[in-house]
Amino acid sequence: MSIVMTLRIALKALNRNKMRTMLTMLGMIIGVGAVITMVALGKGAQTTIEEQVKAAGTNMINVMSGNFSQGGVRMGQGNSNTLMPDDAEALRSVPGVQYVVAVASTRGQVIAGNQNWSTNAEGTDVDMPLIRSWPTKYGAFFSPQDVASAAKVAVLGTVVSDTLFGPDVDPTGQMIRIRTQPFRVIGVMASKGQSGTGQDQDDIIFVPYTTVIKKLQGQQHIQRIQVSATTADVAPVAAAITETLRVRHKIMPGDPDDFMVRTLEEMAAVRSETARTMGTLLAAIAGVSLLVGGIGIMNIMLVSVTERTREIGLRMAIGARGKDVLLQFLVEAVVLSLFGGIIGIAFGFGLAEAAERFLQWPTTIPANAIGMAFGFAAATGVFFGFYPARKAARLDPIEALRFE
Repeated sequence: MSIVMTLRIALKALNRNKMRTMLTMLGMIIGVGAVITMVALGKGAQTTIEEQVKAAGTNMINVMSGNFSQGGVRMGQGNSNTLMPDDAEALRSVPGVQYVVAVASTRGQVIAGNQNWSTNAEGTDVDMPLIRSWPTKYGAFFSPQDVASAAKVAVLGTVVSDTLFGPDVDPTGQMIRIRTQPFRVIGVMASKGQSGTGQDQDDIIFVPYTTVIKKLQGQQHIQRIQVSATTADVAPVAAAITETLRVRHKIMPGDPDDFMVRTLEEMAAVRSETARTMGTLLAAIAGVSLLVGGIGIMNIMLVSVTERTREIGLRMAIGARGKDVLLQFLVEAVVLSLFGGIIGIAFGFGLAEAAERFLQWPTTIPANAIGMAFGFAAATGVFFGFYPARKAARLDPIEALRFE
């Protein structure tokens, strides 16, 4: 018997009892719909978590100048002059690097009118807000022209802004002094709170790094370089950065580095564990949902075999083979699963859209989730339909014809 004829017979058999067919498909519809919805909600939540963790700097790599010794006393990392602005520019061409920022920090007294505050003035570059996902509250961040010209412009953290000018005041355009140098305020960063190490991230002033090294410190070297990788897997990027700087600094094989490359491995581990937990949860939900739908299909197919025992006996009596009967019932089970899967996918899309619209929960449905749901639906039909189909194929034709 051809597969087309088998399919036509299967559709006709399922059409004979529409209500039972729909109720049987309902289990698969709910199962696949639940899978799509959970994947959408889970992926949306995972994307949100990744953005939050990324904002904390999971994909950040810090390159610091090495230490130097004076009279046998080691001064610690960041105290030597081994890193130059050209090193930061060279790292932009390293594969896997997204953003690069040269950093030169200094600390000093900041004065505005009759107010003053001691804080850290961090010289940085235009990509800093992109690396740290840090928008401005007032004004704007400085431009490449400001960096190139070592302009005396400053972007304040909210703690500094509130202390010098008062809360909820836009100080854009006001003048301040860092040490003895006048600076024009061009913006205020949004509040970011404490870092993972307990440091107040809002108690800071950002100025172009060229301004720090030329006009506040009077030097040519920088203290560190912040690099943002394109992915959370920063180890290969860190290795490429190390190799690039060793070549630039003419360090011979076997000699120690005159710089230090550090990644936020703990934060990266948290992200990986979060993603793994989310994936396990989704797999468990998908398994339970499809198991329920599959059991429903098996149950109805067993009932169908019992109801159609005389039909099976008649077919086998006029020449149908066992494998023809097995294929017939197997196709019916797969058709039930696939139709249920198609409707379930549409149902899942609807639920995901409703969750995003009414519950304000971000949802993302990857293309492979649709293929996975459809494939699982077909596999469920084959798996749970095989036993009833084999039972039908093993019926004795004589006993089947006698069945009442």
